[in-house]
Amino acid sequence: MSNRRQFLSFAALGLASSSALADSLTYQAFHHALDSNAQLTAYADHTGDVSGQATVLGRLPADLNGVFYRNGPGRFELGGERYHHWFDGDGFAQRWQIGDGKVSHIGRFVATQKFEEESKAGRFLYPAFGTHIDRKGVKNNDTVNVANTNLLPFNGRVYALWEGGSATEVDPQTLATRGLKTWRSDLKAMPFSAHPKMDPDGGLWNFGTAPGANQLAIYRLNAAGEVTRNAMIEVPHLNMVHDFVVSGRHLIFLIAPYDLTSDADTSFADRMHWNPQRPLRVVVVAKDTLALRQVFELPARSVFHLGNAYEDGACTRLDAVLHEGDALRKTGLPMRGQMRMVADNPASTVQITLDYASGQAREARLFGVSEFPRVMPQVVSARHRKLLVLGASGRELILDSVNLLDTDSGKVDSYAFGAGWQVEEHVLVPRRGARSETDGYVVGVAQDTRRSQSVLTVFDAHNIKAGPMALARLPYRAPVCFHGNFQA
Repeated sequence: MSNRRQFLSFAALGLASSSALADSLTYQAFHHALDSNAQLTAYADHTGDVSGQATVLGRLPADLNGVFYRNGPGRFELGGERYHHWFDGDGFAQRWQIGDGKVSHIGRFVATQKFEEESKAGRFLYPAFGTHIDRKGVKNNDTVNVANTNLLPFNGRVYALWEGGSATEVDPQTLATRGLKTWRSDLKAMPFSAHPKMDPDGGLWNFGTAPGANQLAIYRLNAAGEVTRNAMIEVPHLNMVHDFVVSGRHLIFLIAPYDLTSDADTSFADRMHWNPQRPLRVVVVAKDTLALRQVFELPARSVFHLGNAYEDGACTRLDAVLHEGDALRKTGLPMRGQMRMVADNPASTVQITLDYASGQAREARLFGVSEFPRVMPQVVSARHRKLLVLGASGRELILDSVNLLDTDSGKVDSYAFGAGWQVEEHVLVPRRGARSETDGYVVGVAQDTRRSQSVLTVFDAHNIKAGPMALARLPYRAPVCFHGNFQA
C-alpha cells in the first residue's frame, strides 16, 4: 500500500491534537452527580479484573451453550483526573460463559501499551478521543490504542478492536492480552475498524479511516485470517466512520456532515464541527472491483450504527439508526456528571433504499428512539426481515427496551425493563439448524443501576414481549460495554 505512510501520519496527527486537559474539576463534577443519581453508575470508573458466578433466575435454554464476548471502556479516572468523553476509557474485555444451566463471568483490562505505561506512571499520559493530554509523544496509532470497542472471535482467536488502530489479541479463555495483531507486514498499525462483517465463507470484510487523510482503507480477510484483497479509496471530507454494511455486491458507508478542522490543542472530537448545510452521504463501493461505484445524498443526520444490507433487484436496501443533529457531542456528557445517553438526540431506525438508476436514496421509518441494530448472523449481507434494536420507553431517553422489528410489516415485538435499568447491545443467536430469523434467542446485558449489578438476559426470539426466559445476575457491576459477539 504505497500511501500507507501518509495515511498513518494523518491518523497520528488527528490523535495528538486535543482539547482541555483531563482535570480534577471533571472528576469532582462527576462524583458529585453520582452521589444523587444512581443511573450514572453505568459510567463509573472500574479499577480491577473481576470474576464470578451469576445467580440464574428463570430457565436457561438447554441448547444455549457458548461464550458471549463483550468489550467497552472501563477506566475513566487516574491520578485524580477524569476523562471528558465516554469513548476515551481503556478497554475492559468481558467473557460470559453460558452452559448447563449456569453462567460465569470474567472481566479484565486489555493490557495495551497505553494502559500499561499509564498504570505505571499513575496518571494519564496520552491524548484520548475527547480529552487533551499531552504529557508524552505519540509515535503511531497504536501508541494510543485503547482496544475498547468490540470483542471479535475469529479463526479460533479473539480480538479486542478499536477503530483507530490495530486489533489486539486476547486469550479466548482468560482474556489475558497476547499483543497487537498485524494482518500483513505492510499493514502494521493501520486502522482496523471495530465493526468487521462476516462473509458466508467464513472470511470477513473490514475498513479503516484516518482523520484528514480522505482515504478509506478496505480489507478482505479469508477464513484463515489472511488479507486476500485490500484497497485505498479517495473520499472527500472523510471523517469519523464507525460502522458499515455489506450486501451481496457492495460495501456501504454513511458519512455524516462534519467539518474536520486542523486546530491545535483541541481533541479529535472537538475538531469535528457539525455542518448541517452538507448532506449525509451514502458511499457505495463495489465488492468485485473495490472501486467507488456511487454516492447518494440524504438530509444531514449523524450516525453510529447500521444494521444489514441486501440487494433488491436494481436497488440496495439497508438499515441505519439516524440521529438528528450532532449525536457525537451527547455521548460525552455523562462523563461530566450530566444525565445523557447515546439516545439523547432524537433518533430513529430507518430502512434506506438506494436506487442506482435514478441516483436517489429514499428512507422509510421503522422505529423511534433506538440504537444498536443487529440481525441473525446467517442473514448478514442477504435478505432479512427481522431487525433487533434497543429502544427508550421513558421520557429520559435511556435505552431500556429490547425490540424485534419486522421490516416488512412494521410490527414490533418489545419488552421494556423500565426505570432503574440501562440496557446494553443485545444479539440474535440462532438455534442449531435454525429455519427462520426468530428460531433462536436474544442474548444481552443490562445494568440494574439500583442494585449496582450487571445482568445477562436471555429472551426467546419468537416472543420478546413475554420477557426474559432467564436473568443471570452477577454479584457486582461490570463496566458498560459497546459491542460483542456470541460464539457457540
